[in-house]
Amino acid sequence: MAIDEVDIGSLFRARGQGSGPAYQRIKDLISEQIVSGRWREGELLPSENQLVSALGLSRMTVNRALRELSTDGLVVRIIGVGTFVAERKVSSALFEVRNIADEIERRGHRHRAEVISLCEQSADSVTAQELELPEDSPVFHSRLVHFENDLAIQLEDRFVNPEFAPRYLDQDFTATTPNTYLVSVAPLGRGEHVVEAVLPTADECGLLGLIESEPCLLIRRRTWSEDRLVSSARLLHPGSRYRLAGTFDAQTQ
Repeated sequence: MAIDEVDIGSLFRARGQGSGPAYQRIKDLISEQIVSGRWREGELLPSENQLVSALGLSRMTVNRALRELSTDGLVVRIIGVGTFVAERKVSSALFEVRNIADEIERRGHRHRAEVISLCEQSADSVTAQELELPEDSPVFHSRLVHFENDLAIQLEDRFVNPEFAPRYLDQDFTATTPNTYLVSVAPLGRGEHVVEAVLPTADECGLLGLIESEPCLLIRRRTWSEDRLVSSARLLHPGSRYRLAGTFDAQTQ
């Protein structure tokens, strides 16, 4: 459902001029409608052009308001598609290695994946170190974008030791995930997560439908089977659409 720009214009004028800058008044208006539940998750906001016309403000003012609302996680801006009321951030377990398709389906949503590339290549020095292999060893490399209800939430960039999954390149990763397949052929022994905040590259922005200034959450994941490294993955998530959560027990030293 799309939100009516005429309705926004009426609400904006009814609030009066106030004392704050115009971009902040736009932010306050949109935030209030979202927080109150009047505008629901996934609803399409008017375009910048429509808002400029309805509010009688400059494009720069409207753009700043939408940009800051996106940074605050209240709206999601998808290049070439539009600006939507954001869904509440989805959560992933920090202390477990989980399959993203299962997580999405447990939330009652639909998962799909697009395969960007799937090939064999020689390990450079960084990849060789990550997989504990000699440099120039053959490795399998896959890049996928995972979607939740058609919203991109993860760019998966994975390197795999062919010894553990010799038929990796034969798999249809639109029908199953690399995680599911690898667990089936090389049962998980242990996993490692390293988490950091990063800014995406221009290529990553294009694949995830982000503006270049949007911060992302990067999880570097390595998995072992029988005490040998099976894969090393770089999992990139838009910061406005994803979060990590975990619990732990305090133990006496």
